[in-house]
Amino acid sequence: MRTIALTSALIAATLVSPLVSAQQPRALKVFISVDMEGLAGVVASSDVSPTGADYPHFRAIMAGETNAAVDGAFRAGATDVLVRDSHGAKTNLLPGDVDSRARLLRGQSTGPRNMMEGIDSTFGAVVFIGYHAKAGTPNAILEHTSNGNVIDMSVNGVSLPEGGYNAIVAGLVGVPVVFAAGDRALVDQLRGLLGPIEAVAVKDEVGDASNGLSPPEARNHIRAGVERAVRERDRFRPYTMVLKVKQERPLYTGATRVGPGESRFSSPDFLEVLNAFNAMK
Repeated sequence: MRTIALTSALIAATLVSPLVSAQQPRALKVFISVDMEGLAGVVASSDVSPTGADYPHFRAIMAGETNAAVDGAFRAGATDVLVRDSHGAKTNLLPGDVDSRARLLRGQSTGPRNMMEGIDSTFGAVVFIGYHAKAGTPNAILEHTSNGNVIDMSVNGVSLPEGGYNAIVAGLVGVPVVFAAGDRALVDQLRGLLGPIEAVAVKDEVGDASNGLSPPEARNHIRAGVERAVRERDRFRPYTMVLKVKQERPLYTGATRVGPGESRFSSPDFLEVLNAFNAMK
């Protein structure tokens, strides 16, 4: 096993509410990151692969859960919603299938934000849809971290799923994660990490099978949960990150080898740390 240690300076985010005229409602932007493995009914890799026979069906389920989240956000007073297609090549959501009130960011990006591309400090809340648990999680469906080569990634000694390090990216610009939908293992994992965020477990793992809600029922729960969640703000805390991979990659510029199978990279800029992570993962 190879170990790559990545460290970042302490990060703190403080949210300050501006004074708003009683006559002018405050703008509320919501960022929705959508993956596929945690969607209702998904149980096999072929379900979320463009080459899979049932991929078109689950692509439609992805759009349905996305639109339920968009609707919930607008019901709660959102004035702007950005949807980030976050699965694979990030071309799963078809523009014509997404609620016309929302903007859609699809396609690969070159920066370190990846699944969080488009997030900035003007947003008031982050929502995760279709998310999954980290690699090695018991009683989870299609659990993995990043591209599948990553065994574990931890910050300040806390092991993180994708939702964890994506929450860090949001926290860097002062935006809280307020809602997540996926399997029950994902919900338990993110609540253990981020606190009592609103969440919907759309399915449970039963002997590697999926026992879950019907797509319409999942959409109903997601809509109601997001509506509640966007009225809240949660906490963010600083992290130190450690990455373990199956096969060692070439060193990132600025990284140093400190021993057999171990290299280190440090930066006060967490996005630069993520650049190193993406290069060496």
